[in-house]
Amino acid sequence: MLSTILYGIAVQLTNEITMDSVSVNKFRDNLKSFIEQIVTEHTPLKVTRRSGDDFVVVSADDWEREQETLFVLQNKSLMKQIAASLQSHQQESGYMPTQDEMDEITGI
Repeated sequence: MLSTILYGIAVQLTNEITMDSVSVNKFRDNLKSFIEQIVTEHTPLKVTRRSGDDFVVVSADDWEREQETLFVLQNKSLMKQIAASLQSHQQESGYMPTQDEMDEITGI
């Protein structure tokens, strides 16, 4: 695991991405069950082809989440705001909502 500072935020990076892998023939023969697994368990599936051009299948929700994450990570201004917020939180110097505001936020 690699640790780095990104926009003032300590980030733990790992290259231990594990993903199930299946041949395109097995994927085609079991399409319905693989899709159900991908959608319900939120796990991507790597599909391998003899030609060497592999592809990955992910649920639409997971794809959108990944796109949002990439947007945030690529937005320097937003990352700086997050870093400043994290710092003020760690120093307990940031905004503290009232109990009524917390109840409204959490829906209690």
